[in-house]
Amino acid sequence: MLQALAGVKILDLSRLLPGPYCSMILADLGAEVLRIEDKRFAGEGPGMPTVMRNKKHMTLNLKHPQGREIFYRLVQKADVIMEGFRPGVTERLGIDYQRLKRINEKIIYCSLTGYGQDGPYKNMVGHDLNYLSFAGILSLNSEPGQKPIIPPIQIADIAAGGMLAALGIMAALIFRQKTGQGQYLDISMLDGLIAMLPFLATLYWEGGEEPNASDTLLSGRFPCYNIYKTKDGQYISIGALEHRFWVNLCQKLGREDFIPYQFATGEKREEIFRFLQNTFQQKTREEWMVELRDVDVCFGKVLTLKEALNDPQVKHRKMVVEFPHSQKGRQKYLACPLKLSVTPPSIRQGAAEFGEHTEEVLRELGLGPDEIKKLREEGVV
Repeated sequence: MLQALAGVKILDLSRLLPGPYCSMILADLGAEVLRIEDKRFAGEGPGMPTVMRNKKHMTLNLKHPQGREIFYRLVQKADVIMEGFRPGVTERLGIDYQRLKRINEKIIYCSLTGYGQDGPYKNMVGHDLNYLSFAGILSLNSEPGQKPIIPPIQIADIAAGGMLAALGIMAALIFRQKTGQGQYLDISMLDGLIAMLPFLATLYWEGGEEPNASDTLLSGRFPCYNIYKTKDGQYISIGALEHRFWVNLCQKLGREDFIPYQFATGEKREEIFRFLQNTFQQKTREEWMVELRDVDVCFGKVLTLKEALNDPQVKHRKMVVEFPHSQKGRQKYLACPLKLSVTPPSIRQGAAEFGEHTEEVLRELGLGPDEIKKLREEGVV
């Protein structure tokens, strides 16, 4: 079956999570991805089969002249280069965009970093936690007066980094298809996080005051959009933000008198909070699921990770799949969430072993066994 990015060749020099998450998306859509790392990084990296699927992997020492020459030959036939080095490193290695553009003028070159290629923070090292800190998000992820809570998923790495880089690359591919022109992409995870603040930024700009932790319309200020404990010690979420959903909830619980006070403050708000807290503790989480799933109130069960991965909706959408691995047997993967009717994404191969395809790639470049052996002896691969 033809896939949307079939025939697109990507050289991925990135490591850890942001870049590989980006190339995972592109690989699922049919791109041919070759991950390239120095052999000194063996045993490091995210070690997540889901993120490393559908890709080949080779070792290559880009500090060695012969290593660079091999890379240049790969660039000649590539469509996209991805890298996550700190600004200036690619220039020192001789693999920066300006250099590679002379080898392949149509190349699309994506640099994915924490703070971008310029600005006062460009040379700072960082991780997801640091980017969330600078974006003002971490300070709002807490109870009032309490220490900020570290989110359990990597929002900057995945959403502000990997996903936005994939979006940018696909836009560049479309532009190149129309014009024949490649281009350079400067993707900053901090930029991506700042772009995720339209609601909070609007509150600040229009209200003139900074939002407080757990005290905005969408972070717990009002009873209609909150989390409640149930009889069995579990939790449910209520998201009756639109007035019609609030009306339905009040009618279902027999408190139509609360309808006009959806966004009340002061004692009335506390009265509604107390009522909902007491009411939801009268039944278990599953009993509330039965009661409210077919009522338009915006209801959800607060699930554990294990429960979520085994949830009937997740299973029905086939978001957890198994794929055979040549050495490790059947492995579980998170599926690609994109559902395309004509060119659906797919898992075609499991996660490659470190350096698994080095000789294969070198042979495709025309190198013989003796030449490959010499490259290994000289530390090129």
